[in-house]
Amino acid sequence: MPHRIRVALIGLLLATLPANSVTAQSAEYIRSYTWPAPTPRTGGFSALEVSGDGQEFTAISDLGLIATGQLHRKDGLISGVTASQFKLKNTENGKLSTFNSDAEGLAIRADGRIYVSFERYHRIWTYNRPDGQAAWIPRHPDFGKMDVNGGMEALAIGPDGALYTMAEGSSNLTAPFTVYRYRNGTWTTPFSIRRIGTFLPVGADFGPDGKLYLLERKLRSIFGFETRVRRFTISGDTISDGVTLLTTPAGTHDNLEGLSVWRYAQGDIRLTMVSDNNLNALQRTEFVEYRIKE
Repeated sequence: MPHRIRVALIGLLLATLPANSVTAQSAEYIRSYTWPAPTPRTGGFSALEVSGDGQEFTAISDLGLIATGQLHRKDGLISGVTASQFKLKNTENGKLSTFNSDAEGLAIRADGRIYVSFERYHRIWTYNRPDGQAAWIPRHPDFGKMDVNGGMEALAIGPDGALYTMAEGSSNLTAPFTVYRYRNGTWTTPFSIRRIGTFLPVGADFGPDGKLYLLERKLRSIFGFETRVRRFTISGDTISDGVTLLTTPAGTHDNLEGLSVWRYAQGDIRLTMVSDNNLNALQRTEFVEYRIKE
């Protein structure tokens, strides 16, 4: 089936499925908010960061855009979104070429420094502000071996300030996902994450509990996307086997690719996710939230 027809059918199916058809183990569905695109270039969001109070957000898109704005809330639930968009710049403070614009992963340090991972030409750049000039993070030798469309979609900063990332793909359907850690100017591969089924990692964040949360996605043909969130404990150069917090049936949500984990004022940890609508009119940009029940 041609790709454009498959995407169109997925979009039609997503529009008809209820968002509450969820199988959750340790996470409770709160709400989904669909953001009507204010411009034709709003969408395609692949990564998300939400402030500690859940009021502000930063997201990046496949077009090399970075959006910053507010998540308006009523009784703790998202009721509206406003944002401004900037075109990410290159290391010469100029425009990104089309080939180099595919931004996929996002992490923001406590002091506001921004890290962005890109596919196609696999690399990580860092910015001191959204409209600032890019600077290089040294590349690990493995980055050049990643598939063109299977690069670093998951990017997160740990409690120790280290940068963690992994490729969307692995060498085969049973091989674990290698985790790359950048600390003190050096890349290492301290551990891997066990691959379960055909889910692929597309987003990651460290929560206020210091644990690593991994967002995974699986495309089930015309039935849409399945979503899974796992949580891991990292201690030095070891990682736990992980706990599955959430698994949704195909088509429950759109193409969720960005994840941010924060603590609500009432004390519960929340998972806020954003979908990549592939800039397709039949899909939607939605913010989806769950709370951890533990």
